[in-house]
Amino acid sequence: MAHVHADGYAELLRRLPGVELVGFTEADPELAAAFGRTTGLPAFADPQALAGQVDGALICSENAARRALVETAAAAGVHVLCEKPLATTLQDAQAMQAACEAGGVRFMTAFPMRYAPPALALRARLQAGQLGPLLAVSGVNHSESPARHRAWFADPQAAGGGAVMDHVVHLADLLRWMQGQEIGRVFAQVRTRPSAPSDTHALLLLTLQDGLNASIDPSWSRPAGYPRWGHLRMEVVGERATAVMDAFAEHLTLYPAGEPGRPAWLNYGLDANLGMLQAFVAMVRGAPSPITWNDGYQAMRVALAAYASQQQGQPVLL
Repeated sequence: MAHVHADGYAELLRRLPGVELVGFTEADPELAAAFGRTTGLPAFADPQALAGQVDGALICSENAARRALVETAAAAGVHVLCEKPLATTLQDAQAMQAACEAGGVRFMTAFPMRYAPPALALRARLQAGQLGPLLAVSGVNHSESPARHRAWFADPQAAGGGAVMDHVVHLADLLRWMQGQEIGRVFAQVRTRPSAPSDTHALLLLTLQDGLNASIDPSWSRPAGYPRWGHLRMEVVGERATAVMDAFAEHLTLYPAGEPGRPAWLNYGLDANLGMLQAFVAMVRGAPSPITWNDGYQAMRVALAAYASQQQGQPVLL
């Protein structure tokens, strides 16, 4: 549960009928103690012991640790919801798929933005052809650095990178999901803020298989005092109309008296994470995976291609 989303997942799962939270496993003793206090759940020192007692498992570890946990779950016949990106290498991601196939378990990638009402509305309009032939897509996924909350996010070994690894996959997945095709080419400029251990800002120029051009800005560009964690926006330009989607636009602004200058944006409305977890529970009960291993794998390929493009100084073909 090293990922920052793990606490919220635990709270949301408790709202779902017929779901019992059994426990968790975490190698970091401080994180384990804090999570145990927050949730009241028991900690299991051995992941195999926990896997033997559950029907489904959420893998919310550091990126580099996910392969071993997925393999443990799959060997025990436990269905998996895995945080994104799936791993830090393509080889580890491929091994995860092989383990799930061998164990006969279903696998779901954690892409909650597919359940965000603005994203669903935009996809419906695209599928209906309301924007006309598309000309370009521009996306941003900004936040403060999550390393302020979990240091491993900025550790190249544990995370496999920085902002690119953390944020590219969401918009890459939305592009694939909305357009129904793969991303064929990636050109990227990746930069690191002075003194930061991993990349903090970047710009990707993508070309989809049908020739549509798109851009992704995945930067950790928000200051620590920003009112909300970050935001995800897409601007889709068509011949007949332009659509601008802001996935986190529903909020109330709170100005705490004790902290002048630090307002907070309180979200309301439907929770995309809740929709994703409901779909995961349905999958554990027998439904097919709505967001497959391949969805996670293809988005991860785009992030890794961005790093390769930066190193080579030229576009990378997928």
